[in-house]
Amino acid sequence: MIWQTADCRILQPLKMKFEHLVQINDTTLFALQPLSRTQLWQGLMARAYQPTDFLIGLEACDITKEETLAGVTTLQRKLDFGAFKMQDTLTLEPLQRTTIVVDATEMFSASRLSIAIEEPTPGDLFLRFTYEWEEATADSALDLTTLEIRKQAYKNADLDTVQRIREMTHDCPSGEKLH
Repeated sequence: MIWQTADCRILQPLKMKFEHLVQINDTTLFALQPLSRTQLWQGLMARAYQPTDFLIGLEACDITKEETLAGVTTLQRKLDFGAFKMQDTLTLEPLQRTTIVVDATEMFSASRLSIAIEEPTPGDLFLRFTYEWEEATADSALDLTTLEIRKQAYKNADLDTVQRIREMTHDCPSGEKLH
């Protein structure tokens, strides 16, 4: 996997954005089994429906509501991290992207994660991870060191997601759904 780009910038005084690409298929790495767009999508769906398999520290996930409108599925989830609980709304746009939105609480600022499948040429797959969050006040704005640590944690978690999708695809017979 190759990092193609990473960008972090302040959009407004208290809104932050960080995005990066993870290359999925690399023809120069013969040992790396290529994934199809469908396999990649099934892995992202597994991440949506079974996040405990992907997120360290997540003890349980309860899907409290699921609805599909015009092919787009929306999940409302309650996530239990033990020491704290939170709710999110996850949107699945088939074979295109997942978007997770977390509303602000007393403990956390509002945030959004979008994972988009990009395919500039057939079979040349990438995942674009886009993180957006708000800082509660100007006093809580992240210093550069903390921001770099957060960016590295996001990258590591995203690489873990891709590795987990690869493992699930390898372990799952062809044509069988991962979630």
